Amino acid sequence: MRTAIDKIRELRTLHEDGLLTRDEFDRRKEAVLDTAYHDARAHAAASSGESTELGLMAGQEVGPPNRRYRLQRLISYGGRTEVWQAVDLATEVQLGHGAQVALKIHPPQRAGAAHEARLLLEEAICARRLAHEHIVRVFDWSQDAATGSVFLIMEYLDGEDLDAVIKRTGGLALERACALLDPVAQALDYAWTKCGLVHRDLKPANVFVQADGTVKLLDFGIAGSSNGSAAPGNSGSAAYMAPEAGDPQLAPDRALDVHAAAVMLYKMVTGTLPFDAGRHARASERAEALPQPVRAALHAGFAPEPSLRPPSVSELLRRVRAAALPAPGPAVIAETPAPAATSRPSAPAAAPDLRREQERRARASAEAEREARRQQLREQLRRRLEQDAAQAGERAGARRPDRVLAGLRSMSPEARQAPAAEQVLGSRLAYATIATTAPAAASLAPSAAPYASRGRLRDRFLDDSAQGPELVVLPAGRFQMGSGSDEQQAALDAGARKAWLEREVPRHLVAIGRDFAIGRHPVSVADWRAFVLATRWKPSGDVNWSAPGFIQTDEHPVVGVNWHDAQLYVRWLSTRTGKRYRMPSEAEWEYACRAGSGTPFNVGDDIRPDQANYDTRFAWAGKERGVPRRGTTAAGSYPPNAWGLCDMHGNVWEWVQDVMHDSYEGAPIDGGAWQAGGDQERRVLRGGSWLYHPRYLRSAVRNGFAARLSNDKVGFRVVREVE
Repeated sequence: MRTAIDKIRELRTLHEDGLLTRDEFDRRKEAVLDTAYHDARAHAAASSGESTELGLMAGQEVGPPNRRYRLQRLISYGGRTEVWQAVDLATEVQLGHGAQVALKIHPPQRAGAAHEARLLLEEAICARRLAHEHIVRVFDWSQDAATGSVFLIMEYLDGEDLDAVIKRTGGLALERACALLDPVAQALDYAWTKCGLVHRDLKPANVFVQADGTVKLLDFGIAGSSNGSAAPGNSGSAAYMAPEAGDPQLAPDRALDVHAAAVMLYKMVTGTLPFDAGRHARASERAEALPQPVRAALHAGFAPEPSLRPPSVSELLRRVRAAALPAPGPAVIAETPAPAATSRPSAPAAAPDLRREQERRARASAEAEREARRQQLREQLRRRLEQDAAQAGERAGARRPDRVLAGLRSMSPEARQAPAAEQVLGSRLAYATIATTAPAAASLAPSAAPYASRGRLRDRFLDDSAQGPELVVLPAGRFQMGSGSDEQQAALDAGARKAWLEREVPRHLVAIGRDFAIGRHPVSVADWRAFVLATRWKPSGDVNWSAPGFIQTDEHPVVGVNWHDAQLYVRWLSTRTGKRYRMPSEAEWEYACRAGSGTPFNVGDDIRPDQANYDTRFAWAGKERGVPRRGTTAAGSYPPNAWGLCDMHGNVWEWVQDVMHDSYEGAPIDGGAWQAGGDQERRVLRGGSWLYHPRYLRSAVRNGFAARLSNDKVGFRVVREVE
């Protein structure tokens, strides 16, 4: 948990970002300090057995004063806990809309049961280690100072658990039941492979089917490790518990989950449990209707002897599906020609293999269509650039560099030597350098890139052991930086705060005088892992970059990295490749993001859920909405901009080199990083992220964040200087 000092630092950051007034900051700071005192009192009361008998109710606010949650409705309750739908009031202040969360609460009337509270906290610890798409995400845990109740803050799920599905249907078709358990098997395989964890309380109530069909595994509260577990051996639900579960001499094994999954599958198909409390078999008409091989496979799954069960839930499902396949009769075999027989799937796993092959072909076909569209767009862009170049040649006489230089020579020696003029001189020379190579009018065109990228490159390490990130080489050029009045009014209409918009003005022309290469994607998990292994870097924040709480593969952008960590990475990369890597300046980042566009987004005046990863419950212009991803997405999940750069909008906020300033007054106009003045404790973030409203994704948006902090919404990309 964060300390009171950490929470006060975050409040100060919100105040500096304009999201909290001074009065609000002072009031909430005092609340944090009060909570630290009350938490100590509540802990002492719990230790002495004191508790309150007041129950929870809708509309009640729980949590410490600086992070409150308003209860909306009771979702479910069990022997030890209640699960409530709630609104996160802190996000209501920060984002303008309250995030929906689920609170798993150890209720006030049980606040004296220290062992039950400990199990709830163990669930939080286990679940935060498991970042998988089919395991419910647990964000944090906290305690309500007034009641002493401990609770988990979890992802809110919209749908129903398998218990409700079984009651509603009376029983499912075998293939449908197996399909619902496939994601559960994947989650259990992941928990075992990554952490050696066994769930130990697998039952229909702990499997949740969302409205969009996604399946989530809940409740790792009594999960056991192969190295031992603190939870009692007989923990779990009796109807699904294996006979050996109560043996304290046995370490938790996957056979426990296999037994429970087999009982679940039997109940999902037949609507009843396979045996009573004494493990005597129950008769069921639906069970008798199942083919004998299927019944045999299910009975093997909940066999009393663990060694007779399949080694995993995935293997159990494979055997059940194989047993359900019709066996060919002798007459069919005799009448079937030999070539057809050889083409028929002969292995039990042929049906899943066929589905995977069909899915692979569909993905390949879709990728071919996307590549054809990209090629068409490249050809259109090439023709446009040729036209622009021809027009530029006709106008070159009016923009010759010698005329620009003549203007510079006309300045007095005192003016040229003045410190304030040094930056202007450099920028005007940059204008002179690019004047004959870049069309002026097209540089501000809202729908087309004025210059083509110079291609891609990827530097090998000097020892030939690996490669750095993939880069796109961008040409020198000029663009309008910031936002105009029309865009600002549209942002206000979309709910943007005036203090944020003031950072984007005055809009000004920036000239970037030389080519540079920038990461095609944000730095990936694989890139960061190579750095960690080579340098033994240790994180300083609360977010685990390798398990941030949502699924991350090697292709996802790394998160949990602060600005200083990013500086270490670019220095290390420079050493390994022999090239000059650094962070992008804010101007370089916006130039790369816009790719010649002058609209709020590089895709036009609006942005859609299929173009970027953001909180798609909201829309920029009140148009298209979707289902939010609730985490980062892998590289290539969305189309690139006109220069081939991906995820410039959304996915993760990206660190740049610049210090945070309240406006562009006095900003460099040569594309360099602005590092003098401003708030030296904060650096600029660009691009928005997966959790944010689309108004934060605009090309011009500037966010300031403490350089020493990190979270699961911030990453970065690199720049390499081009000789």
